[in-house]
Amino acid sequence: MYFGDWLSRWALYAPEKTALIDVASGRRLTYRSFNERADQLASALRHRYGIRKGDRVAVLAYNTSETLELFFALGKLGAIMVPLNYRLVESELQYILQNSESRLLFFGSEFEDTVKAILPQLSLEYVVPFHENDLLTSYEELLALAPSDVPEPAEIDLDDPWLILYTSGTTGQPKGAVLTHGTITWNAINTQVGWDLRHDDITLTHTPFFHTGGLNVLTTPLFHRGGTVVLMRQFDAAQSLQLIERERCTVVFAVPTMFQMMLESPAFPSVDLDSIRFFISGGAPCPVTLIEAYARRGLTFKQGYGLTEAGPNCFTLDAKDAVRKAGSVGFPNFHLDVRVVDEDGRDVAAGEVGELLIRGPHVIKGYWKNPQATAQAIRDGWLHTGDLVRRDEEGYFTIVDRKKDMIISGGENIYPAELEKILHGHPAIQEAAVIGVPHPKWGEVGRAVVVLRDPSSLTGAEVIAYLQERVARYKLPKSVVFTSELPRNPAGKVLKPALR
Repeated sequence: MYFGDWLSRWALYAPEKTALIDVASGRRLTYRSFNERADQLASALRHRYGIRKGDRVAVLAYNTSETLELFFALGKLGAIMVPLNYRLVESELQYILQNSESRLLFFGSEFEDTVKAILPQLSLEYVVPFHENDLLTSYEELLALAPSDVPEPAEIDLDDPWLILYTSGTTGQPKGAVLTHGTITWNAINTQVGWDLRHDDITLTHTPFFHTGGLNVLTTPLFHRGGTVVLMRQFDAAQSLQLIERERCTVVFAVPTMFQMMLESPAFPSVDLDSIRFFISGGAPCPVTLIEAYARRGLTFKQGYGLTEAGPNCFTLDAKDAVRKAGSVGFPNFHLDVRVVDEDGRDVAAGEVGELLIRGPHVIKGYWKNPQATAQAIRDGWLHTGDLVRRDEEGYFTIVDRKKDMIISGGENIYPAELEKILHGHPAIQEAAVIGVPHPKWGEVGRAVVVLRDPSSLTGAEVIAYLQERVARYKLPKSVVFTSELPRNPAGKVLKPALR
């Protein structure tokens, strides 16, 4: 079965095609060499550590080619990768390692002290550094010790887990979303159809692998398509532009904040971006001003929507609609069904706001060892996303807001995302977020948290006045707070709980 052994197929079809370029190490792997290293690692994991189908193997590292080799080696064995969020504190990492019952931990040199600190509290059987180490068998040493025989690929079903991604624990402990071979494969197919990915496409991956955006927006879909991935350890605006030019990247995903940083880079006006077929923006609404700034250089955006629990590529807005339908996420991708429902689960009419439900083979089967959370999220086969959407008369979908972020003030629903979109249009405002705060009369009211380009350019009253010209009075925030930056997660999304 080849569900988890994509590399073997591409090593057969296009052995000399460049699969992976690791910028930090300078390593350039063809599909043949990529597959050979993954086979070596699979053999070493099986014979040296006894890793078998269903075992969990964690990794704590910046983006590296070794992590991708591990991902595909585990796919061949039917084992499960657990990428760890390196921004978490030690107690949070301990929880995920214990909850996942990981047998083995790979880690990068930057996290050696963290690993030393948490090891005494864990029941890990083995740890392997990606770097040379006097006390432990390193990654390259492990490969060298691998038996010459290549293990037969495990008998794998599409429902077998391949990846556990732990989602944000803002409402309690993190939940491990279980992505199966089917989830990842069907997401790749949806992405290829929805975004018209090609065998000759080259992408730049800079978002971290512990987030679905790093692995599943373009990285795994392009490996499934036999394309090329240029891998950065972490995002850097100037370096990203240089790499797009040097490696002739054709499709690049980022969140709007990252595109803004690239736009503001001194390199932007002169860098050669002619190889780009289109950029993909996701994770947050893309401001029209940003789309228009890139359009002046002949660059187009496709916009999308998704979430960890659904692949994540669920919707696509084509480049031709980027300005006309700015703010929309377009249409559902090919192999999935969607509904928009009210609080009672009834479908709402076009133009009305309701919660988005998704069904399809790309949706997770559930959360790791958490049947209660699974039952709450997936009901009668439908994933309840918690996102409020509106479908217009032409069938285009727009994400209105997170259901939990909606403000109910005096019985009226207020959607912070609507206000944020307007605030982002003010030339003096760099970024903004709107949250609900308690109020003795109205229950809660809005508060705008604003980052200015020039700290002295606007007053709170001027911010309110700007909004007052553009929205109904009941929607207006009752206060404005200025700050130097907004807290964001690695995907670039504003952390509303931290703001509250």
